[in-house]
Order: sequence, then structure tokens, then C-alpha cells
Amino acid sequence: MGMLTPPPRPLDQNELGVLRAQYEREGHMVGVQTKFNYAWGLVKSSTRTDQHLGVMLLSEIFRTSPERRRECLYYLALGNYKLGNYGEARKYNELLLEKEPGNLQAANLRSLIDDKVAKEGLMGVAIVSGVAVVAGIVGGVLLRNLGRKR
Repeated sequence: MGMLTPPPRPLDQNELGVLRAQYEREGHMVGVQTKFNYAWGLVKSSTRTDQHLGVMLLSEIFRTSPERRRECLYYLALGNYKLGNYGEARKYNELLLEKEPGNLQAANLRSLIDDKVAKEGLMGVAIVSGVAVVAGIVGGVLLRNLGRKR
């Protein structure tokens, strides 16, 4: 497998500020494109709260605007990936790859998701193994101490 490309760079605060101002200006009558643009900027952010809000806005668009679903898929996958929701990220990314098998961004994101899941899976196994070893040592010490008291 080739080099994986990292997720897109975050917008600077001024760029995100422009999108936020437009979103707030439109208020409760916010247009789908304005909401999408703001959500896109939030998902690309390096701030977890921004990413979370971006995923929420994209989820609303995905639910309420069927004609915009395809363009939401990649950023829903990316946002969930950045938040550590790998199952959700994989679900949205696979939907996109079903529609666009040649989408290189989605193929790259699939590799990033798979790598994270593999690493965290190994980390989980290491943690469980470590806990088992510690429990075995503690159990052995307790049994030895009980044996001495008799």
C-alpha cells in the first residue's frame, strides 16, 4: 500500500469565521448550502467541539436533504474518523465507495480508518492482556500470603 494522505488541513480561524458569520446571519432560515459550507469547515477543524458540531450539521443535511446525501458522505466519514467513531466513519465511507468506487479520497480514508482500527484493536488486546497479567500477579501474591498464614 502507498503513502496515506492525512486528512485535509484545518481552515484558519478567519476562514472559519466567515462561514460561521454567514451561517449565523441566515438564522433559522439557514440555507442548505450555507449549512453545508459551515459544517465542512467545522469537520476540517482541529478542535473536537467544532468537529462534533460539523458532524451534527452534516447529519441533519443527510436526513433532511436526500439530494445532498452523496456530498455529505465523505465529510460525515471524515468527521466521525477524527472523532474516533470508526464504525460510523466506515459506514458512511463505504456508502460513498459503493456510489463512487474510484473515489481516491474515500479509498485513502478507508485505509486510514482500517489502520486506526487495527492499532486500537491491538492496543485493546495489549490492555486486556496487561490487566490479566496484573490480576494473575495479584492473585498469586494473595494466595501465597494466605498459604503463609496457616
